[in-house]
Amino acid sequence: MSDNILELRRLVTAFDTEGGLLRAVDEVSFDVRKGRTLGIVGESGCGKSVTAMSIVRLLPQPAGNILGGEVRFKGRDLAALKPGEMRRVRGDEIGVIFQEPMTALNPVHRIGRQLSECFLQHRRMSKREAWRESIEMLRLVRIPAPELRAGDFPHQLSGGMRQRVVIAMALACRPDLVIADEPTTALDVTVQAQILDLIKGLQAELGMSMILITHDLGVIAENCDDVVVMYAGRVVERAPVRELFANPRHAYTKGLLASIPRLETPSKTVLPVIPGMVAGLADLVPGCRFCQRMGREGATLRERPVVREVGPDHWVEDCPACAEGGAR
Repeated sequence: MSDNILELRRLVTAFDTEGGLLRAVDEVSFDVRKGRTLGIVGESGCGKSVTAMSIVRLLPQPAGNILGGEVRFKGRDLAALKPGEMRRVRGDEIGVIFQEPMTALNPVHRIGRQLSECFLQHRRMSKREAWRESIEMLRLVRIPAPELRAGDFPHQLSGGMRQRVVIAMALACRPDLVIADEPTTALDVTVQAQILDLIKGLQAELGMSMILITHDLGVIAENCDDVVVMYAGRVVERAPVRELFANPRHAYTKGLLASIPRLETPSKTVLPVIPGMVAGLADLVPGCRFCQRMGREGATLRERPVVREVGPDHWVEDCPACAEGGAR
C-alpha cells in the first residue's frame, strides 16, 4: 500500500479567456503523505490556490477547467469523478479552510446553521443532532460559550473567531485530508499563532493529512514536513522541509529564503528582494520562467527544464542558469 494519500501527476488547469486558454497550473506533480503536512509556498500569482481548488474541483465556472493529469486521492482520480460523486468527497473526505472567512461564511445565516449543513449533507442525522454536533465542533476549536455563538451571525464574531468557525466546518466530518489555503492571511500576528497552533493540534488529534498554502516560509518551517516551491504555475523545487532550508538548489527558492528577516541582521538593513515580478499568464514563456523574470535570453526561454532528483526526495527544475547541482 502506498504511503501517499494524495498524488498529483502532471496536473494542468487553464482558464478560458477572450485571448484563449491560459494555463494557470502547468503540469504540477507532488505527493501528500498520510498524516503529514505538505507546504506550498510562492508569490501571489504562482498558482498555489488554483492547484488547491483543482484538487477539490472548486474552480470558477465555466472558465476554469482541468485539461490534463491525475488527482489521485486514496486511489481514485478525482479529476474523473462525476459532479455528484465529487460532492460526496468534498466536505466529507477532504475539508477546505479558505483564506478569507468573511467570504467563506454566508452572512445571512447563523453560524450553527452553516455548520449543521455539513452533517446534514454527509451524515444521516436529524436537524437536532446536527445542531448538537455543530456546538461540539465549536467547542473543539475552542470558541467560548459555543451554545451562544452558534446562534450568532458571522458579522458578530471577530476575525479570529470567524476563522475558527471555518476550521470547524472543514473538520466537521473528520476528513482524511485538509487543504488550508492561507488560513491566517487577514489576522494579526498573535491570532495567526493561535490559529496555526490550533490547526496543528487538531491535526495530531484527528490524524489527518494537510496541505498548507502560505507566503510565509517561517510558517512552513514550523508546521510542515515537506514543501513545494511554486513559480509561475510550475513546481521549481520540492523536498523535505529540513533539506530545503539547509540545501536550497533553485535560484527562486534561494531568493525567497534570502528575503526572510533574521535576528542577526543589523538594524535598518535593506532586505534583499527578487527583482521584477511574476509574468502574466498570457506572457509566460515555454522555457524557464524564472529566467524570463531575470531578463535572460537564449535556449533557456524556449525549452522547458526537466525536473531531476538531486538528493533523497529532493527534486528541482533543472535549468542550467537557475539550478545548482543539477545536470549541466
